[in-house]
Amino acid sequence: MDILGMLPSFGGFMGAAIAFVVALSVIVAIHEYGHYIVGRWCGIHAEVFSLGFGPVLYSRVDKRGTRWQLAALPFGGYVKFLGDSDAASGKDGEAITGLSATERKRTMHGAALWRRAATVAAGPVFNFILSIFVFAGIFLFAGTTTDDAVIGKLKPLPGPVELFQEGDRIVRIGDAEINDLAEFYTVAQSLPSAEVVSYEVERNGETVTFDSVFPFPPVIDQLQPKSAAMDGGLEVGDVIQSVNGTPVFALSEVQKSAQSNKDNALELLVWRNGEVLEKTLTPRQRDLPTGDGFESRWLIGFSGGAFFEPPRVTLGAGDAIWGGAVQTWFIAKSSLTGMWYMITGAISSCNIQGPIGIAQTSGDMASQGAAEFIWFIAVLSTAVGLLNLFPIPVLDGGHLVFHAYEAVAGRPPSDKVLNVLMTAGLVLLLSLMVFALTNDFFCT
Repeated sequence: MDILGMLPSFGGFMGAAIAFVVALSVIVAIHEYGHYIVGRWCGIHAEVFSLGFGPVLYSRVDKRGTRWQLAALPFGGYVKFLGDSDAASGKDGEAITGLSATERKRTMHGAALWRRAATVAAGPVFNFILSIFVFAGIFLFAGTTTDDAVIGKLKPLPGPVELFQEGDRIVRIGDAEINDLAEFYTVAQSLPSAEVVSYEVERNGETVTFDSVFPFPPVIDQLQPKSAAMDGGLEVGDVIQSVNGTPVFALSEVQKSAQSNKDNALELLVWRNGEVLEKTLTPRQRDLPTGDGFESRWLIGFSGGAFFEPPRVTLGAGDAIWGGAVQTWFIAKSSLTGMWYMITGAISSCNIQGPIGIAQTSGDMASQGAAEFIWFIAVLSTAVGLLNLFPIPVLDGGHLVFHAYEAVAGRPPSDKVLNVLMTAGLVLLLSLMVFALTNDFFCT
C-alpha cells in the first residue's frame, strides 16, 4: 500500500501539512545530527539535542549526559552545547566563567578554533551528504536506460500502440534510420506532429513495418507541484487529446498551446484509462533553469516522454554516488543562479517560497508516490544546507565568518559586536521569511 499516495484523502491542507512535517523533520534531524556527532568527535559536549521547539513532549538523557528531546513545534531543531546560552549558540559568559580550563575546552566557545568550525560546518555538510545518498539510492533502485532504442514497457495510450511488442528494436522512423536511443530522441523531436508515424522494427530476427502513435505523445509522466495541471486534477498517465477543440498528437503541441495562450484558459479533452474527460486549465508563468541561466515560459505543469520506457540496467555503487553528487551540485548551482537572477530582476521574486508554499509542494510530491516524495526531500535538503551556509549571523555561515575573522585577527569578535550582528542577522532572516510568506499568498 502506498501510504504517501493516500495523503490527499486527509484533505489538501492536512495532507500537505503532514508531508511538510515529515520532510522537514528528516532534514532537520540530519542537519542537527551533523552538528552533534562532529562536535562529539571534537570533544565538545552537547547538553541538548532537540527536534522541534516549544514544550517538550518526550525526552531522555543518554550515558554521555546529552538530553534527546522531541518538542511540540516541528519547525526546526537545535543542538545546545555546553556553554551556550540559547539554541543559536550564544555565549553564556556566566556559566563559562564557572568552568575549569579542562571543561571550557568542551564548550563551543573554549574549544580549539578548528574544532568549533568543523562542528558548525557539519550541519550543512550532512545535508549535502543526505542529498547525495538519497539520489544515489534512487539511481541504484531505478537503474539507467540502455543505449539501444528497444521497447522495454509500453505506456497505456489510445491508438495503435499495441502494434509494438516488448523487445522490439526500432530501426527506422519514417525515412530516418535509428541506430541507438539518442538517435531516436533526435529524430522524434524533429518530426512534425501527426496522428500516426511509420516505424520499422526488428522482432525475433525479422523486420516488421507498421504505422503507430507519434514518438512523443502528449502523455503525462510526471506532474509539477503547484502547477495548473496538479490543481486542475490531471493525473500521471493522462493523455491530452485536444486543446481548445484542436486535436493534438505530440507533446510539443500542448507546450506550444500553453505558451501562445499565456494566462488564458485552455479547454482540454483528456483520455484516462479509456474514458474521455473535460478539463479547463490556465497556464502559469514559470522560470526554468537552462544551461546558462533561466527561461521564463507559460506552462500547464507536466512532463512527458516517449510512448515507451527503455529497458534499464543496474548501476554500480560508485556510478550511483557520483550521479548523486552531480545532481546535488546541479541543484545547488541552479539555486544560487536563481537567487542572483532574482536579485538582478531577471526573473520573478515569486520563485522564493515560504512555509505554506513548501508545504503545498511537499503534499503535491507526496501524492505522486514515495519515490517522488523522497526525491523532493533530497532537493529540499540541498536547499537547506545551502541556505545555512549564507554568511548571515545566526546561520551556520555567519558563525563560520566569525571563525574566519578569529583565524585572521587572532581573537574572536567582541561580545558586544557579536550581539549586534546576531540581532541584525535575526532581523534580516525574519524579514526574508515574511517576504517568502507574502509570496505564498500573492504569487500563483
